[in-house]
Amino acid sequence: MRIGIEGQRLFRPKKHGMDFVTLELVKNIQLLDQENEYVVFIKPDEDVCLQSTGNMNIIELGGGPYPTWEQNALPHAVKKYKCDLLHCTSNTAPLYNPVPMIVTLHDIFYMENVSLFNKGFSAYQKFGNMYRRYIVPGVVKKAKRVITVSRSEKNRILHFFHLKDEQVSVVYNGVSLNFKPVTDKETLEEIRLKYQLPEHFIFFLGNTDPKKNTPGVLTAFAKYIRETNGQIPLVIADYPQIDLERTLLEIHEPDILQYIHRLDYIKNADLPGIYTMAALFLYPSFRESFGIPILEAMSCGTPVITSNVFSMPEVAGEAAVLVDPTNPYDLARAIHRVLTEPEFSKSLSEKGFVQATRFSWAKMAKEYIDIYKEIVEKTSRQT
Repeated sequence: MRIGIEGQRLFRPKKHGMDFVTLELVKNIQLLDQENEYVVFIKPDEDVCLQSTGNMNIIELGGGPYPTWEQNALPHAVKKYKCDLLHCTSNTAPLYNPVPMIVTLHDIFYMENVSLFNKGFSAYQKFGNMYRRYIVPGVVKKAKRVITVSRSEKNRILHFFHLKDEQVSVVYNGVSLNFKPVTDKETLEEIRLKYQLPEHFIFFLGNTDPKKNTPGVLTAFAKYIRETNGQIPLVIADYPQIDLERTLLEIHEPDILQYIHRLDYIKNADLPGIYTMAALFLYPSFRESFGIPILEAMSCGTPVITSNVFSMPEVAGEAAVLVDPTNPYDLARAIHRVLTEPEFSKSLSEKGFVQATRFSWAKMAKEYIDIYKEIVEKTSRQT
């Protein structure tokens, strides 16, 4: 069989969650499945991070902006390369497609009762939400199978789209083998100097998406600072300075800016070192469909505090402190406990190592390969 995989954003230099999931899927399929053929369709960009192999043809496909690329260029390419099945990997897909299709819905946050024009969203995010809200209902009807990344998200998809249980499969994300404690002192010092990191710090991957709960994290951190006289600063990544200053004014805590070290985009290769140096990793989102950074931090031995809602307890198991993300005081108490009780912190690290081993990209890829075979065989019997 010949499987087409949509990987539109794989060559963009600043990758995010869904991009890394697709990248790991493709790399692991290259290694695991020599029996079938694959064609990966990618929009040309700067980071050429994949090469064609005997079982996989990497096609750089032009076609204009995101919607026209997906709705026009992609279906034509699928037909040209005579694919038996198309896997669309990142929440959307063509409404008109010449072959059977499966789609991965990482989440359906954009379909739910939230404002598309929330002030926390960038213009790009607002457009993406509108586009998905228009496209996804039709895509779900046409897909031979919907894949999602947690039982929590599956239940929401089933309920929202009124689907049958067998129409939606759960395939867990994994964690890269690159995420492990960095023991080389020179490497750690290079990363520390590169990002001008403090000696000890709390780490938070914040961004402007409201679900990340950045105001709540900053409120909790302010409480921690007042109680400890600023012993350990907060390193916050991927959050613009202007947004940080505005948020601190909104929560009436502008004075804690001096205890915050802000970073722009962090290269994925540097993240293991930053996790390793961090005394604690915060991930108290309001909403996540999975939460890969939870596993990344655990794989590096970093204690984790995350939320007690949606997919996060499913991913973290008993290896993290679970808090109510709507209660900054709950989060502040958890921060204080992890940083002042060495034995408790050590037990979280040990449990985290074990929990992270339950998830792997190779396992994810094998499950997708089985689904591809199942759908192609079922479609063949029906024709």
